[in-house]
Amino acid sequence: MWPAVDRTGPLGLAVSGGPDSIALLLLASQALPDEIVVASVDHGLRSESATEVALVEALCSELAIPFTGLSVEVAPGNLQARAREARYAALAQWGSELDIGALATAHHADDQAETLLMRLARGSGLAGLAGVRAATFVPGREEMMLVRPLLNWSKTELAAVVEGMDVDAAIDPSNRDDRFDRVRVRQHLAENAWLDPIALSASAGHLSDAWRAIEWYAQIDWEEMVHEERGGSAYRYYANVPRAIAIETIVRIITQLGGLASRGDAARAFDRLWHEQNASLGGVLIRPDTELIEKTGVTMRVWWFEPEPPRTTH
Repeated sequence: MWPAVDRTGPLGLAVSGGPDSIALLLLASQALPDEIVVASVDHGLRSESATEVALVEALCSELAIPFTGLSVEVAPGNLQARAREARYAALAQWGSELDIGALATAHHADDQAETLLMRLARGSGLAGLAGVRAATFVPGREEMMLVRPLLNWSKTELAAVVEGMDVDAAIDPSNRDDRFDRVRVRQHLAENAWLDPIALSASAGHLSDAWRAIEWYAQIDWEEMVHEERGGSAYRYYANVPRAIAIETIVRIITQLGGLASRGDAARAFDRLWHEQNASLGGVLIRPDTELIEKTGVTMRVWWFEPEPPRTTH
């Protein structure tokens, strides 16, 4: 997950003070002695948060691990989403200042299982069902690697690590607040033993492998089947791949032409185009056509992308 040859600095750990992240800290301190640094973020949303940061600081002091406390302001809106954005922004800034080699979080198998079930319930596509990746990039900072080394560990196993080391951990009351979808899913998992988080996490991993294959083929589709026309003001796409791959290419072309489109929008456009109907998406007009390839004598499906003409007003 984080090969020694790829390391350019210490491993930065995001530690909240909860049992999962404390387990991450304890495990990393044994696996990578003298190669880790720790940050804890105070979101300022609960009176206990400063105490939790202090708990992490005290443990790091005991283990002789460099520690930094970070404070953020959470913007109005979706509380969990805005807190996540603020947290990652602060961690990215901290990581840049310390020149860390990667940032590690304590996401585990139960988290992955919860995410999979939530997205299944919402009808997510393969990109969503792939869940969280073991290795990716910090949101908004593609130069900084984000690793999740605990995806094969269950929450119960991590709690046992903390208990076995006789270390205190904080309990965030929001993790029991059933106003949040994730908490309700967590309760459902706890009440149904046949839903094994490790198995569900493994399934998310298989879906992630499938998604990587689609990304790989979508890149080939882009390089070989998409042609820039009229100085980049239009695109010609030889659309003869499976729907899941074509959707990725459609989104990419729309982006190149300055528009925005979700995968769901692109899927609906694909269905229209496949039935030889025009589609409009993100300010782009898409027209279906065919073209005879003289070299092979094969007639191929071709879709033309160009900005929609300005609408006339009377």
